[in-house]
Amino acid sequence: MGLPLGAALAACGTSGPGQGGGGGGGGGGGTKATYWYLSGQPQEGVRTGAVERFNLANPNGQIEPTTFQNDAYKTKIKTSLGAGQAPTIIWGWGGGSLRTYVQAGQVDDLTSWFDENPAVKDRLFPSSFGAATIDGKIYAMPCETVQPIVLYYNKRLFDKIGAQPPQSWGDIMDLVPKFNAQGIAPFALAGQSRWTNMMWLEFLFDRIAGPEVFQAVFDAEKDAWSNPAAIDSLTKIQDLVKANGFIKGFSSITADSNADQALLYTDKAAMMLHGSWSYGIQGNEGGDFVSGGNLGYMNFPPVEGGNGDPSNTVGNPGQYLSISANASPEQKEIAKKFFTSGVLDDEEQKAWVATGGVPIIKGSDGLFTSSKDADFLNFIYGIASNAKSFQQSWDQALSPTAAEVLLDNIAKLFQLSISPEQFATNMNAVIGK
Repeated sequence: MGLPLGAALAACGTSGPGQGGGGGGGGGGGTKATYWYLSGQPQEGVRTGAVERFNLANPNGQIEPTTFQNDAYKTKIKTSLGAGQAPTIIWGWGGGSLRTYVQAGQVDDLTSWFDENPAVKDRLFPSSFGAATIDGKIYAMPCETVQPIVLYYNKRLFDKIGAQPPQSWGDIMDLVPKFNAQGIAPFALAGQSRWTNMMWLEFLFDRIAGPEVFQAVFDAEKDAWSNPAAIDSLTKIQDLVKANGFIKGFSSITADSNADQALLYTDKAAMMLHGSWSYGIQGNEGGDFVSGGNLGYMNFPPVEGGNGDPSNTVGNPGQYLSISANASPEQKEIAKKFFTSGVLDDEEQKAWVATGGVPIIKGSDGLFTSSKDADFLNFIYGIASNAKSFQQSWDQALSPTAAEVLLDNIAKLFQLSISPEQFATNMNAVIGK
């Protein structure tokens, strides 16, 4: 889900030394490893702090960082990889983009390295490795924080109509007319942004069939989108649209403006499906909505008769670091040492918690006790550490080409301009592309 992450990191970036340095040559005749990552505070400061601490501890094996704004980075890293001039350490989202790197032989297979360093792997959430794994092999080091999608609700509005939070899909459909009768939109939705709609389908696919249906799409199985569970999910979301489950005019609302979140904390909408990052936004922009205890949150409820495990989640299971295949042996060793001793060290974990994030480290919940947001952080930690499946956001899991077709067809599905069957046909045409 590149867009929400991009929104979170959209502050102006700065470029450090080594911007043009390729993975094979950058700096000091192989004595420095180059590392590119996203700019924008406070996240940039956390990443830079980890590099500075590592460099201080390793004077003979330095890392040379460069920062980029989100969109500029996506373009730069793609062209640099193609030209054989990528940085030693490649920051990314895993999934579809990582698969393209792997298929082009541009990043190293880290499977045996993780086997030889089990302590590195064992300290991370197991769910974080899904988006780092291509065809059964690990090509990236999971890092930073976990960002599951959460069902938020306005406690004031539930009290107003005397209702309880939904415990099933049937409950959701039953709540829709009750809120509408009171002039309250059941769900806020920034439909113009498209990826916000996608979150609904991700959960419905999982709750009805488990992760297998989308895994078949990711594995490029022919006609995977026509699975009966997929058609059922697509039909259910159109049922919700037809029942006026979403705010009127949702297709013209954008997520970048946070207008969908404002609908929740200004009592215009009762519920909202959104990323864990929304909690901090609502706290900053919603007055005393969060601090006053008016915000509720929960994992997405099960669907009656569904086979999906209700502990499963979707979203961003982590961020990812790969090693350029063109880097020198010395640079690769520096990168691996950084993976071992620098990535998510104690100070970095504390820094992520201070930003409202949950580090993907087992036991990081021990850092939450002094936070005013401890309840929410523990909730997110519990989801991420207990999920049997943490499915990566579809627009990151798929190739850029397939992701754009997906988002376009999701918008049409929600606008009721195509049927579930037409959606499946359109998406089957770009499987594997």
